[in-house]
Amino acid sequence: MFGRAEEKFPIGLDLTPDMKVSRLHGRIWFENDAWWIEDRNSSRGTRLNDVEIKETGKHQLRLHDIIEVGDTKLEIDSLEAASVGQASFLEVGTALIAHEGSSGLEVAISQVVDATDFGVAPLVAEGETARRLKLICDLPIQFCTQTNLETLLPAIVDRLAELIPKGASWAVVLRDPETDVLLLKAHNVIREPKLSETLARRAMTDHKAFIWEKNIEADLSMSIVQNQIDVGMYAPLLWQDKALGVICGGALKAETSFTEEDLLLLVVVAQYAAMAVANHQLQAKLKQESAAKANLLRQFSPKVAERLLAHRGRLRLGGERSEVTVLNADIRGFTNLAREMDAGDVVQILNDYFAVVVPVLFAHNGTIDKYIGDAILAVFGSPESDANHYRNGVMAAIEMQAAVAKLNEVRRQQNEPCREFGIGLHCGEVVHGFVGTMDRMEFTVIGDAVNRTARYCAAAAGGEILISPEVYERVWKVADTERISIKTKHEGDFFAYRVKSVKDRVLVTGK
Repeated sequence: MFGRAEEKFPIGLDLTPDMKVSRLHGRIWFENDAWWIEDRNSSRGTRLNDVEIKETGKHQLRLHDIIEVGDTKLEIDSLEAASVGQASFLEVGTALIAHEGSSGLEVAISQVVDATDFGVAPLVAEGETARRLKLICDLPIQFCTQTNLETLLPAIVDRLAELIPKGASWAVVLRDPETDVLLLKAHNVIREPKLSETLARRAMTDHKAFIWEKNIEADLSMSIVQNQIDVGMYAPLLWQDKALGVICGGALKAETSFTEEDLLLLVVVAQYAAMAVANHQLQAKLKQESAAKANLLRQFSPKVAERLLAHRGRLRLGGERSEVTVLNADIRGFTNLAREMDAGDVVQILNDYFAVVVPVLFAHNGTIDKYIGDAILAVFGSPESDANHYRNGVMAAIEMQAAVAKLNEVRRQQNEPCREFGIGLHCGEVVHGFVGTMDRMEFTVIGDAVNRTARYCAAAAGGEILISPEVYERVWKVADTERISIKTKHEGDFFAYRVKSVKDRVLVTGK
């Protein structure tokens, strides 16, 4: 509408202070892929391209048309379209009646409007319609103040009851995107909801809102017969061309007829409601993904975590078997040091050392399996396969020792205790994957290779890197090593290779 706005008569295009413009002067709207204008019996009339259009019906608008209203001249610059009780929220939701035969459903559809038409608006008049307009203008603010679906959906039902009190029941139904089941999420509690899944799906599929009336000669679906439904309205909740659900209203007596204005009001409410529901669903999705990402970042580098989140289908409980490189790093002498320190200081020193070695692991595509007190167990080549996992593991160990040596230099200058890591690496076939529950799953590796890695780590002195013969066979071109023999408690002597440097690059370890 265009005219001069007053407190109880909201106007879309307010031409105040032109006093020659009537309060409700005319209407401009979008219909059938075109913009239209009509004069609403204004006192001074409306001229379109210097032609009076008062009492001549609607006229199509075209680019650069000139509209004259009172002393105001407008040019078309663009034609682009752009009383019941409280309601309750059902935590789980009630599935609607299934197995209805849509082929036998014949109802007399008395009014139909396109639910994708955002230009629809009820006819403006004084009294009751003015009250409705005020309620509609308040809808966006009322809906956006609801912080969750549990309060939003009942609020939608309550507002519908205020706007269209002749309805005996109102309900909001949402579609479960995973199962496609329609769930009754909120309805008026004084009377049972009167609705049909067949009609609800019709509104969602066709993107149409409609008024229907029972045809006593037709073969009606069981849900309509059992609920004694005589007349009602359905409007889909549409957002970005997707049907999120449907709003349903029903009455028990045919003489309680819904009008075209009621249907237009329902579409407006459905449009606002769909926007609010979509926003809540998006916020819930973002919150869930944020929690999942935070959990993934505990074990994976940001790059790997992003890839896993982008392929959520891979994030399922279960494992696979393949060859990986396992790294075990342990702080030497930390247990004795911790006995002489306060609990807070113990945690702080662990955090200081882990803070410099974890980024190195991630930089070389390593994954943290777990923290074990003052030790870290990491794996290379999982969860994503990596042909260079042997070399990446050794290079990560070398740079970890360099990072620890650099940190210790700072700590010595500050008279703080210093410790060194012993690191062992081994490669072999393991079972790796996600364990736990769907709400909280963690990545882990299981197999003999993990146990053997612990042997090499236990034999490594502070600042040393010991690799198994299996790893050495694959990295001898890049690592300068020394063959040694290590003793184990139950498995005899193992051969190992102490990494002294990277060829063409000196290893900085302090040893």
